[in-house]
Amino acid sequence: PRSPIPITCLRAAAWRWSWRALEVDGRNVDLALSQHNAPAAIRTVCALLTNDAQTAIGNLPTPDDQLTNDLNNAYVDASAAGDDCYKGASGNAALLRRSASERRKMAPLLAVAVGRIEAITGHMPSTSTTNPTDAGGDPFAG
Repeated sequence: PRSPIPITCLRAAAWRWSWRALEVDGRNVDLALSQHNAPAAIRTVCALLTNDAQTAIGNLPTPDDQLTNDLNNAYVDASAAGDDCYKGASGNAALLRRSASERRKMAPLLAVAVGRIEAITGHMPSTSTTNPTDAGGDPFAG
């Protein structure tokens, strides 16, 4: 069932960009590691993932308890992935493996939250990291 939360509440919320930023951050970590970047460069993208996750946690709660829980689960996982990546950037294979595992879990956790947004609003939010227009019924547009 749809929540009585008006779409305008979702549009005004600071957390609306967080999940998109974390997806980009996770891809950037993967890219830096796959290109065997220097440890300092890897730490930079890992720190950004942690920072964005912590900022996202700070933007909670949402007007919907289930959505808050779904987003929090993803954000906590993203923060741990960033921390483990940062600490492992100099070559600690165990920490880098754990970070990779946490990043792989992050996408499905974010997908659950996006599914909740769709359930609340009846519309799938855009996956773009740019400001969506009202076209297509994106609940974050506008």
